[in-house]
Amino acid sequence: MFKIGDFSRLSQVPVQTLHYYDEIGLLKPAEVDRFTRYRYYSADQLPRLNRILALKHLGLSFAQVGELLDGDLPAEQIRGILRLQQAEAHQKVEDEQTRLARVEWRLRQIEQEGVMSTQEVVLKKVPAMTVASVRDIIPTYSEIGQLYGELFAYLGRQRISPVGPPLAIYHEQEYRERDVDAEAAVPIAKSMPSAERVKVRELPAVEEMACIVHQGRYDTVGEAYNRLLTWIEAHSYRIRGPNREVYVKGPGAGHEPSDYVTEIQFPVEKA
Repeated sequence: MFKIGDFSRLSQVPVQTLHYYDEIGLLKPAEVDRFTRYRYYSADQLPRLNRILALKHLGLSFAQVGELLDGDLPAEQIRGILRLQQAEAHQKVEDEQTRLARVEWRLRQIEQEGVMSTQEVVLKKVPAMTVASVRDIIPTYSEIGQLYGELFAYLGRQRISPVGPPLAIYHEQEYRERDVDAEAAVPIAKSMPSAERVKVRELPAVEEMACIVHQGRYDTVGEAYNRLLTWIEAHSYRIRGPNREVYVKGPGAGHEPSDYVTEIQFPVEKA
């Protein structure tokens, strides 16, 4: 029999850990002196301790370790526990690889430009929303304003106020010089009658939306698009639907064009 300190040195497991294993019932001492309360362990307990350590290194919880050691579980259930752990380990590796790719991309940007960019790309979930919108083929991107004029005129007649910033949805799969399939939309809190041109619809949620914020005039937004699309490609994502422009701060209320704030959004998924 070994005192707990000797057993700790023999097994190379800290005394505090042995105390904890005793408390949760994973490894009880072989004997406890009823007067001194000293714990004593047997060499026969080393195989069980080693199994505990091996299972913990697999990332199993103490509850799972206890089940595997004492539960007399069927082989299929044991395989199920280990397969779940395998899947979690794969996910952690994938998450770390994604994080590494982001760090490497940031380093490349700094090396190319010599400074830390103020335009950050973020991935986020965008919830579904009810919108009123007008969709049409417009001559060029810059002429989407005419659709907003039509949309806001109708909202005024219906006495409906938007509940968020306006957004544009571009349905083209590639950049076009002319004849752009565009949709001007605003989120609304309640339904209202649709018209021939103004439609009310549910804009679906997007689980992963790659986003970048551009501050400044609309005719300088190209740099933000380039940075966002480069990020999407560098991080092995692919675009899976129409992109959006959210006009967080735009014309009106005395805003100067240099103060405009536009969030560019692309729905994406791992390639």
